[in-house]
Amino acid sequence: MGMDFSTLRNLISRYCAGEENWVDSRTIYIGHKEPPSGTEAFIQQRFPDNRIVSSKYTFWNFVPKNMFEQFRRVANFYFLIIFLVQLIIDTPTSPITSGLPLFFVITVTAIKQGYEDWLRHKADNSVNQCPVHVVQHGKVVRKQSRKLRVGDVVFIKENETFPCDLILLSTSRDDGTCFVTTASLDGESSHKTYHAVQDTKAYNTEMEVDSIHATIECEQPQPDLYKFVGRINIYMDNEPVARPLGSENLLLRGATLKNTEHIYAVAIYTGMETKMALNYQSKTQKRSAVEKSMNAYLVVYLCILIGKALINTVLKYAWQADANRDEPWYNDRTETERQRHIVIRAFTDFLAFMVLFNYIIPVSMYVTVEMQKFLGSYFIMWDDEMFDEELGERAVVNTSDLNEELGQVEYVFTDKTGTLTENNMEFIECCVDGHVYVPNVICNGQVMPGATSMDMIDTSPGPGAREHEELFFRALCLCHTVQVKEEETVDGIKQGIHQGKSTSFYISSSPDEVALVEGMKRLGFTYLRLKDSHMEILNREDEIERFQLLEVLTFDSVRRRMSVIVRSSTGELYLFCKGADSAIFPRVISGKVEQIRARVEHNAVEGLRTLCVAYRPLSPEQYQEVCRLLNGAKLALQDRDKRLAEAYDIIEKDLILLGATAVEDRLQEKAADTIESLHKAGMKVWVLTGDKMETAAATCYASKLFHRNTQILELTTKRTEEQSLHDVLFDLSRTVLRQHGGMTRDSFSGLSGDCTDYGLIIDGATLSAVMRPAQEDSSSGNYKEIFLEICRNCSAVLCCRMAPLQKAQIVKLIKASREHPITLAIGDGANDVSMILEAHVGIGIMGKEGRQAVRNSDYAIPKFKHLKKMLLVHGHYYYIRISELVQYFFYKNVCFIFPQFLYQFFCGFSQQPLYDTAYLTLYNISFTSLPILLYSLIEQHIHMDILRKDPSLYRDIAKNSLLRWPIFIYWTLLGVYDAIVMFFGVYFLFDNTTFTSNGQLMTTNTQMMFGNWTFGTLVFTVLVFTVTFKLALDTHYWTWINHFVIWGSLIFFVVFSLLWGGIIWPFLNYQRMYYVFMQMLSSGPAWLSIILLITASLLPDVLKKVICRTLWPTTTERIQNADKLYNGQLSEFTPLESLHAPSKAGRHRRGSGNQRNAPNPRRTNWCCLCANIFSRNTP
Repeated sequence: MGMDFSTLRNLISRYCAGEENWVDSRTIYIGHKEPPSGTEAFIQQRFPDNRIVSSKYTFWNFVPKNMFEQFRRVANFYFLIIFLVQLIIDTPTSPITSGLPLFFVITVTAIKQGYEDWLRHKADNSVNQCPVHVVQHGKVVRKQSRKLRVGDVVFIKENETFPCDLILLSTSRDDGTCFVTTASLDGESSHKTYHAVQDTKAYNTEMEVDSIHATIECEQPQPDLYKFVGRINIYMDNEPVARPLGSENLLLRGATLKNTEHIYAVAIYTGMETKMALNYQSKTQKRSAVEKSMNAYLVVYLCILIGKALINTVLKYAWQADANRDEPWYNDRTETERQRHIVIRAFTDFLAFMVLFNYIIPVSMYVTVEMQKFLGSYFIMWDDEMFDEELGERAVVNTSDLNEELGQVEYVFTDKTGTLTENNMEFIECCVDGHVYVPNVICNGQVMPGATSMDMIDTSPGPGAREHEELFFRALCLCHTVQVKEEETVDGIKQGIHQGKSTSFYISSSPDEVALVEGMKRLGFTYLRLKDSHMEILNREDEIERFQLLEVLTFDSVRRRMSVIVRSSTGELYLFCKGADSAIFPRVISGKVEQIRARVEHNAVEGLRTLCVAYRPLSPEQYQEVCRLLNGAKLALQDRDKRLAEAYDIIEKDLILLGATAVEDRLQEKAADTIESLHKAGMKVWVLTGDKMETAAATCYASKLFHRNTQILELTTKRTEEQSLHDVLFDLSRTVLRQHGGMTRDSFSGLSGDCTDYGLIIDGATLSAVMRPAQEDSSSGNYKEIFLEICRNCSAVLCCRMAPLQKAQIVKLIKASREHPITLAIGDGANDVSMILEAHVGIGIMGKEGRQAVRNSDYAIPKFKHLKKMLLVHGHYYYIRISELVQYFFYKNVCFIFPQFLYQFFCGFSQQPLYDTAYLTLYNISFTSLPILLYSLIEQHIHMDILRKDPSLYRDIAKNSLLRWPIFIYWTLLGVYDAIVMFFGVYFLFDNTTFTSNGQLMTTNTQMMFGNWTFGTLVFTVLVFTVTFKLALDTHYWTWINHFVIWGSLIFFVVFSLLWGGIIWPFLNYQRMYYVFMQMLSSGPAWLSIILLITASLLPDVLKKVICRTLWPTTTERIQNADKLYNGQLSEFTPLESLHAPSKAGRHRRGSGNQRNAPNPRRTNWCCLCANIFSRNTP
């Protein structure tokens, strides 16, 4: 038989057990070639194409999907129902009054969201249509990226980006390595080394590569970027040779080929199955806290509306219980109406009342909010202070729906490399046997000018230490994975460092290594190249030294060190090792440990990244034992990592300490100041990074996330190996709660100076254990709540060794905690996309690390420092503006409709409108819309310089403080009070009426014609002026535009009323408002009544503000009052802290002497307030 039992077993396991999805591995046929007969069955699996989709809609589903999303909004669905009711039954108002605004809202929103998704389609197409080169039939063929299939052999040139996840087959380099920068994946702009399959690295032409006959067996797509397990079966003479595949062979989509002319690789994961695509979160519609508050308020007003309609319906039938009232002589019913069932009549009347009162639900508010968000977003894009000249980039707004959310952020999750730092390492110093060497300050044992003030500089190492010094420098020139990039000179001749020093530079997977090698170059030892397994260095005497590179013990995060074994030209064998101090010191048996340890601790406090260097001479016998251990571990197909770690542990021991180095990773400009401002604003900052713990911790100290007095709590793999996770968590919990007495940090923020400052460090592996769901049979329980409790009591948290999906899980965990805080995520790489999409607000950093984060973010800024102004200024303003807009709209609609409700008690519940149809339609569209729209765009209650200088003002608006229920109830009651004053004020004016000689009904008090339209017009006039003046009183920032719009809207109302009632319009069937407005204004008492009613309506709100500002002023109000006294120049005076509301403890500690000398605070408040009342609304 051509098929053996193993093949049959594979078939059964893959297909006969059930669905194909159950298969936990995949087989890939390189070049789509069938395996030789008799080896295994050819089963071509189905894989997706290489198309990337980040868009939300398609051409076909845009309308239904967008309509569904929009009508999920309570208001939109409500107005759709009202519009349909107006079409079906006879209602007091026209269907156009509800249908037109609804159509406008839906259309504007659909256009905006469609445009944003079109931009995503455009970005997707640019990626999917980009050309790639594929080897087919011995030739290189060009095709679009989206047409790439699993199994295709891809040809990649230098500086090209990998179109999908690939297994490296061969490279242009003889050693089968290539160098890759993963800037767009993890933010690291350094070069990483990848290795070709050992048996295929010699295939360097298209014909040779096309002749490869092999299959790859690997795991199904997994989101973990740092893990890959597979093997390749290469058929030679029909006999398969198996070779293991690991992450060192896997090239990820989005990475870029560097310092290698070309490579050949086979596609194994394509399209949405690539590791980076699996790390993308699905795009969901983000909704702000303000929008959620709006929907809640809408439900309340909907209940009020139903209550009003129900009350009027019941009272109508109670009123019509009398036959004379049910069918008066002037309103005979038709026979059809008489025969209709009372339940149907009552339901119809109920719907009619619903339509009559439906204006209490402000449909125009959603139009105004959409316009405010869209237009307001341009202020971020136009901000010159957020323009970066180096990049030539401005801030970008991808989603304007979340502007106000920028003012509500409680947690900030930030990436480290490329976000907080520039990823630009600089060698600072090294210490050899206690002697400090600083490039350009100490060279060859001589102190350079200007360096005499430096600490711990010893320039006389002595003759005995000279040998150790040179050995230390050689160790750093040899113990690394740095490659030399030789650039071509003008005449096209390639030159090395020793021939033309300006034409070459170093590249490496770690920027630290480049900084160390460059530092050694400045101290006299220059690394030249790795050629034919020999490393060449140029010493101080300009002599080239050659060392044979025998073994590289690569760095890993558990060992936290790396080693090389080299043979010198004289035949001596050395093991050079460098790593973190905690990984080196325990393995050292000699050397000046205490002096070097002191210098390492000194540099760590300064926020520098430190490494220790040691060595061990090897005898030939010891080297043979090392080779045996390493070869046995490398050939293992199972537990290879574990066996390698055990071998490394045996080899790297009995070391002699040489010295230590200090490297600085430069922070971005003003990164530390930005983090400090965010802390003062009440935000908690978490750093989520894929970097190792020591590096990330040093950056956290430099960026002021951690301070010198911060007590660091570790929740890491190292600690959980010593103790169980359960014990570690409960120990940490007891530590923080013992200090804080069960309170969270938010409870005692004013006393933080008296409390221990805690910082938490957690790694990815431990986080996975914390996040793991509790097992039913496990006594360990669920650790999430304990972990959250610890985090709440820490001022800052550092999460290191995070996979992209873990970053999103952290954000999701905090979002789902019981406080439901507003979160913001900021990053610059594709590995940050998941957390950017998961957070309430996602911000991408523009930079050198690709544009995935920018494309998937809600906002994009050039540098991290711009986050300060975006949150503390723009976010503060946006929230203040839109919260006033929302409350004001509900207020003015209560003022508008409540008189209509009261009017039904005086018109027999006949559904008679109080206002004319034109007033009903234009009230929210024209008469009162522009002033609040302009307010919501340009209001500045406090100068932006003060907001920047005093971040604590951000706390005044935290936790949606301006849209809480007590404030909402206050605005609603204020609207009800104003409506009652307007209605009954006008009602009492019309109390006494007499007939004139020509039969008209006139009011005795005002000598106006008495009628329902005159009554309604007078109420409406008072209403328009009252709500407009109310907004004017709330305005702090006056410009000519405010004056033009506020007073212009009132003038427009008057002019419109005069024209509407003063001209006979031919298109109207009847003109009930003819001459009503002009006749009303001809009465002097009517003018006086309007003024008195406006004053009576506004008086309670003014008194409330006077009393609250005097007795219980907020910090914002104190600063507003003081700014008036300084004529808007308060930001030039310091300190602003003196204007903050004093704590209770501070008031009790105040001495009598201070009280005598200090001005009377009560009198100062009254003076400020009076000055404010009389001058605040002047330009």
